[in-house]
Amino acid sequence: MYADEGVIKIKHDVLTAVAKLAFEGNLEQERDHLPEKLIPGPQAKFRCCIYKEREIIRERVRLACGESPDIEDNGNIIQVLHAACEDCPISSYVVTDNCQNCLGKACVSACKFDACHPGELRSHIDPQKCKECGKCAQACPYHAIAALKRPCKYACPVDAIEYDEYGICRINNDKCIRCGQCIHRCPFGAIASKTYIVPVINAIKSGKPVYAMAAPATEGQFGPKVTMNSWKKAMKELGFRDFIEVGLGGDLTAKAEAEEWYEAYQNGEKKSTSCCPAFVNMIRKQYPDQAEALISTSVSPMCAVSRYVKSQDPEAVCVFIGPCIAKKSEAMEMGIDGNADYAMTFSEIRAMMRAKGISLQEDEGYEYQESSIFGKRFSQSGGVANAVLEVLKEEDKDFDAKVCVANGAAECKKQMLLMKAGRADWDFIEGMACEGGCVGGPSAYREKQLFARDRETLFKEADNRGVVDNLEKYDLSKVKMHR
Repeated sequence: MYADEGVIKIKHDVLTAVAKLAFEGNLEQERDHLPEKLIPGPQAKFRCCIYKEREIIRERVRLACGESPDIEDNGNIIQVLHAACEDCPISSYVVTDNCQNCLGKACVSACKFDACHPGELRSHIDPQKCKECGKCAQACPYHAIAALKRPCKYACPVDAIEYDEYGICRINNDKCIRCGQCIHRCPFGAIASKTYIVPVINAIKSGKPVYAMAAPATEGQFGPKVTMNSWKKAMKELGFRDFIEVGLGGDLTAKAEAEEWYEAYQNGEKKSTSCCPAFVNMIRKQYPDQAEALISTSVSPMCAVSRYVKSQDPEAVCVFIGPCIAKKSEAMEMGIDGNADYAMTFSEIRAMMRAKGISLQEDEGYEYQESSIFGKRFSQSGGVANAVLEVLKEEDKDFDAKVCVANGAAECKKQMLLMKAGRADWDFIEGMACEGGCVGGPSAYREKQLFARDRETLFKEADNRGVVDNLEKYDLSKVKMHR
């Protein structure tokens, strides 16, 4: 998943340092000194000089504090670190060794921007002048000019990565779906997301009732014996008032969407799931004409659990923990009433734990369970659809519709294009922007192939309670399940 583990270490070092200062109450006084402390010099370790390295750290500190790395904030949860992006090759077109330095110089003649010049051994493309039109590559009779697509642009499923006049990456907010796929694909660590470590720590220190909520994708990430009970103990030690698994929200959302799907089925209408905010963003931004009628009005599991917690404790501050970047977008940008107040990734919550010397401990039993196994599997591709179908089965409803499981952003895009063209052969669609589902999220602790066995080991210890029966154990009278 990661382009460079060295980039991850730098990120974690900054997050931990910021978290430690926030807990100590010294962040405002000491944050400006972090670049020098983390990069003491005199020799540079990963860039051309310690001054470039310190500038990158400075930008990362701002992101760790929930701020834009630049003075101007474009409002996106995902930001570009200009100092890091400057090291990326500027031009997408390069002349390879296949160049025969021929007399015809078709490449030079084809270029309309005076960017392609003859060289001693082969032609040369001036990246400062190149407009990436591709005419030189088309003209070369030896196919010696290669088109290089930057990793960030290659990873973006909606073509939201652009470049300014200096070749620095720029994210088009009108296209960006906040999926975060670009972040860990950049080998220079030049794209990152804002974090809310500081306000969460401040809320804990102030004595507010702060609740931690872990995504269904959490189980199995940290080994076969790190259970939700392990998380509950660690989060309470960290200062959270309590902990709850978001799998319960999966049950709540499945129940609500089952009602919507059944009504839509009777009316001959199509419906999509609403739990993946990146998929919801894709529909709204790329296919606005279909959005209102297609997107389920049921809130996501994150929002459902948050509303449940707040129905029990009106003063609650709810913090979601998981592998998803788009959940930050849902919490901070979508304006859904009663949603989680903050969303954090595994790396961010672990930075808070490292700052306090707290670790996840292995659990010998499976003592804590809030959700059905269907709610727990919400984070896997097909899990949402299976949970909805399970509810309809438990309620003995006649439902013979065709359900499409769109696994990954590319498949989501394909199915939406088919729908727009009137060629979709499905009635209902589950869309997950990350391949494999939330378990394949950009901020997962381990790749899904590595922890799949551990996840199944934990699930075998869970009881087989049904979705509907499980929800009857909770007071949901004040929980509104629609937007």
